[in-house]
Amino acid sequence: METETEPYVRLASLRELHQVVAQLNTARSMADTLQTIADGTVTALGFELASVNVVRPDGDLLVAAVAGADRGEVDKAEAAIAGRTGSRASWERRLSMGERWGELRFIPYTEGWVLDHDGVPQWHTTGPAPRYPDEWHPMDRLFAPMYASDGELLAVLEVDKPRNGRRPGPWGCEALQLYASQAAIAISNARLRGNMQRALVRLEREQEALRASEESFRQAFEYAPSGMAIAEVGGDGDGRLLRVNDALCRLLDRTVAVLRRYSFADLVHPEDMGTLLRTANDGGRAELRLARKDGSYIWVNLRNSVVADPAAGPQVQLTHVEDIEERKRHELALAHRASHDSLTGLPNSAELRARLGGRICAHPPEGRPHPAPSPEALSVALFDGPGGARPHHGFDHHHEHVWQPDAPGGDGKGLAVLFCDLDGFKSINDRFGHVCGDAVLVEVARRLEQGVRDNDTVARLGGDEFVVLAEGLGPRDAADLAVRLRNGIVPAIRVEGRSVRVGASFGIGWAACGMTTEEILQSADQRMYMEKRSRAQGRRRAG
Repeated sequence: METETEPYVRLASLRELHQVVAQLNTARSMADTLQTIADGTVTALGFELASVNVVRPDGDLLVAAVAGADRGEVDKAEAAIAGRTGSRASWERRLSMGERWGELRFIPYTEGWVLDHDGVPQWHTTGPAPRYPDEWHPMDRLFAPMYASDGELLAVLEVDKPRNGRRPGPWGCEALQLYASQAAIAISNARLRGNMQRALVRLEREQEALRASEESFRQAFEYAPSGMAIAEVGGDGDGRLLRVNDALCRLLDRTVAVLRRYSFADLVHPEDMGTLLRTANDGGRAELRLARKDGSYIWVNLRNSVVADPAAGPQVQLTHVEDIEERKRHELALAHRASHDSLTGLPNSAELRARLGGRICAHPPEGRPHPAPSPEALSVALFDGPGGARPHHGFDHHHEHVWQPDAPGGDGKGLAVLFCDLDGFKSINDRFGHVCGDAVLVEVARRLEQGVRDNDTVARLGGDEFVVLAEGLGPRDAADLAVRLRNGIVPAIRVEGRSVRVGASFGIGWAACGMTTEEILQSADQRMYMEKRSRAQGRRRAG
C-alpha cells in the first residue's frame, strides 16, 4: 500500500520530529528542556530508551533526564543512572574511540566491554550475538554529542533499543543528528534564559539593596547630629554646596537655600584658606574656621571623601563638619597659658626667646645686607604658626638676615631689643605686699603695650623685668622709644586707694644673625645695668 512506502514513512517521521523540536522551545527551565529532549527522542526517532547527560560547571557529565516507551524499563533505568555523574575524561574517551557516523559516535558490543568499569552510569545488559549483521545488540552504544555554536560540549544524548531492532541506517542517523543539533540550540537557549533570569533576580536584589542603601544614607545624612554637606567636584561649580543637612544649617545659622549658594571657600576664615586648599593633601581632613551668619567664626573639623563613579570619574565630595569650638578654645587657652605670663598676659620668657629666635639664624650674614623687612613681614617672622603663637625656627631662601644698624652698607636700622628693669619696685612690694606689687606689674605691662607699635613685642621675663622687640629702628629711634616708655611708666599708679610710683631703666641691644638669643638678651641686660648705674651716680652727684 502507498502508506507503507519509504517516502511516506520518512515524511511521517519528519512531522513527528518537527513537533518535538517545536516542543523544545516551550520548555521553561533547563530541567524541562533536558526531559523534553529525552522524551522527543523516544517519541519521534524510534528508540525505546534515551538519556541526556548534561555537562556540569566542573566539566563532568550528569544524567539529568531519562525517557522510555516502557514505564517499567524507564523506572529501572532511572534507578540505575538518574542523577549519577560520569567523569569528563571517561566521556572524552568514549567519544574518541567510537565509530564516526557523521556527528554521531557508535561503539559496537564487541568493543564496549572495555567501558564496563570507566565510571560512566549505564543500564546496558548482556544478550545473545546478533543473528544478522545490522541487528542491535543490548551492549551496543550510540551517542549524539550536542555542541554550542562555539564548539563547547553541552550534553550527550545516548539512545538504546531501536524499535525495529536494527542499527539506524543513513536516514535514522541523519534524523538523530538533526535532532541533536536542535536540542543543542534548545540547551543553549535554556542556559541563556537561566542566566538572564538569575541576572534579573540579582539585578532586582542589587536595586533593592541600592534603594535600601540610599534610604539609609538619606536618613544618616539628614539626621546626623553633626554637619553634613555634598559639594560639586569639577566643572564651573567646583566646590559649590549641593546639599546640606539641618545640623550644618544650625551650626552656621544659615538656611539651606543660602548655603547652597556658597562653597566652603566662601565661608572659610581668610587666614585658613591655605589650610582648606591643603585638605586634599592631608587625607581630606582640616581644622579651620567657618563664618556664621552674624559674622563670627566657629572652629570646625572637616573630613572630606570624594564619591567616585568608575565610568565617569569623581562626581561629588561628601564632607563631615564637626563642631570643635570648645576643644579648640581649650587648646588655644592651654597654648596661650604655656606661652604667656599668667599675671600680665604678656608673652613669657620662653615665648620671647622663641620669637626672637624665629627672626634670626645661626649664620652671620655676608655681603650687602638685605633691606629691612616691612612690618607685615616682621609679623609673619615673629608670629608664624597657628594663631601667631609659635616661631618659625627653620629658614629657607626666603629668610632675610637681621643686621646691626651700624653694619657696613646697611640702612642704619635693625631689630632693637629694649631690656627694662623697674626702679623702686622692691620697696613697693616690701611695704605694701605682693597684691599691690602685682597690680603695679599689670599696670606697667599695660602702659608698655600702649607705648609700642602693633607689630612690636612686649614680654615679661619674670619679676620686674620686661623686654621690648621693635623692628626697623635706628639707634636714635630706639633711644626715643626708651624715653617714651620710661615717661609712660613714671606717672603715679593708683592701687587700693593709694598712689605709688616706679621708675624704669632701659638697656638697648641689637639682634643680628650669627648671635644667639642669650647673647642678644645678655647684651641688652648689660646695657640696662650700665644705664642704671649711670643714673644712680648722677643722682648722687646731684645730691
